Amino acid sequence: MKPLETQSPEQFIADFLTTFTEAVVQGAQEPVDVMSRYHTRDVVQYADGVRLDWDRLLAHLRPVRRNVVEFRFEVHEAIADGTRIAARFTIHARMRKSGPVSTQVHLFAEFTEDGLMRRSEQLTRTLPSAEVPASR
Repeated sequence: MKPLETQSPEQFIADFLTTFTEAVVQGAQEPVDVMSRYHTRDVVQYADGVRLDWDRLLAHLRPVRRNVVEFRFEVHEAIADGTRIAARFTIHARMRKSGPVSTQVHLFAEFTEDGLMRRSEQLTRTLPSAEVPASR
């Protein structure tokens, strides 16, 4: 990952999310190798109050790899202060069995100087199907 300071916060978070998810979904690398390229070993992520450490995040990658057919991230806004970033974005995905889904995310995260995620807090909500854009 490129350091946060080398690009706008919106571009940094869009690139981070997109390249990480591409690496997971494409399956060319082992999940542990993908995690190592994007997260610190002591990473802690809270998603809607659920604590995910390295092992739980790693376990989460396997179902993502199996179920996500296509995806895109729409970053609405992002601000950075040093290595911390706050962003609001929407994940648009098409799942293997259930079809399209869009999830709005509010993210507060801290990264290392070289662009690895150290911690994050996410608040999410699934958008009603009327708000889910058609797949491109």
